[in-house]
Amino acid sequence: MSAARKRVAVVGVGTMGSQAAWRLAARGAEVVGYDRYAPGHDRSAAGGESRIFRSAHFEDSRYVPLLKHADALWEQLQEETGRELRRLTGCLLMGPTEHQQMATVLQSIAEHDLDHEVLDAETLAKRFPQYHIEDGDAAVLDRRAGFIRPELTIQTAARRAEQQGAVIHRYSTVREIVPAAGGVEIRTDSGSERFDTAVVTPGPWVNDVLPDLPWEVEVRRLISAWYVPTTPEAWFGEEHPAFIRTAPTHCYGLPSPDGISVKLGLSRALHRLTDDPNQLDRTVRPDELEVFSELIGRYLPDLHPDPTRLSVFMEGYTESSRPLVGPLPGAENVILLAGFSGHGFKLSPAFGDIAADLALDGASPQPVDFLSTIGRTEA
Repeated sequence: MSAARKRVAVVGVGTMGSQAAWRLAARGAEVVGYDRYAPGHDRSAAGGESRIFRSAHFEDSRYVPLLKHADALWEQLQEETGRELRRLTGCLLMGPTEHQQMATVLQSIAEHDLDHEVLDAETLAKRFPQYHIEDGDAAVLDRRAGFIRPELTIQTAARRAEQQGAVIHRYSTVREIVPAAGGVEIRTDSGSERFDTAVVTPGPWVNDVLPDLPWEVEVRRLISAWYVPTTPEAWFGEEHPAFIRTAPTHCYGLPSPDGISVKLGLSRALHRLTDDPNQLDRTVRPDELEVFSELIGRYLPDLHPDPTRLSVFMEGYTESSRPLVGPLPGAENVILLAGFSGHGFKLSPAFGDIAADLALDGASPQPVDFLSTIGRTEA
């Protein structure tokens, strides 16, 4: 069946679903999207004003080809829509030289010839005095990096899909996904529709939408906090990068696009589990800010210790931190993208394109075997 004739449902028009809808519609598929809220909402993993884009990868150098594919698609989406969704200001990757993640970054750079600069502790302290540098620290400046505007990106990708013929049902919760002979049935409170294929990108609602999923995806509650610097000239401008510190506490930060504050976030180990994504606790207790205060006191002394803004959101995590990408076992017409474990947004255009490949062609030319659901026994 040709793409022009194939009906594809997209369940969840958020980080991944908006991009999948765009890429499917661009290839002529008949796309119908469903979202329990509306594209660009702040109730799951896509709020918070900014996300980091980077070319180098801490976790696994096999992501780098996917990052390159995403990079090209970021440029394409901006060109097609005329919106600035991403700004490349660089990203400073800092940590002890012996830390494994620093070694992986250098491996990914060497394997894929990425544009970068290695800074020793002395150079780092001179170039970026806003950070406290400890003995044994080093840094890699990833030049093909910067920040993304998540809410605007999702709205823009969804709108572009609609311009290309997609239909998006906002405030329409999918209650059940039923594989059927030669297709998939999508059931909502408004009734049922039948499709050739469904791309399921439910974010933190993955266990609600697919209660019999054979892999565990933990839903975690994350906190973002914004702090005002005392010397704003050290933080804002085209030449001031986002940053990530690997150890002893993994954290990240982005100078805010408004030029007022610096956003900080924490690694997976410091997140709380949440049992019900529909009952997310959005209140941040004072004791939850202690780890932020410790980080500021040790590494970011230029930031005022009290936050001016706090935000809570959710993400889905697999045990291995590798996402689930591919068909559901026994239901080849249901394509799942879930469990991106905190590093999905920068890759979202690539995964949207991969979802379109899998839905329309049954396979993708992109190197995603290490993420595939096919034959996978662990999450």
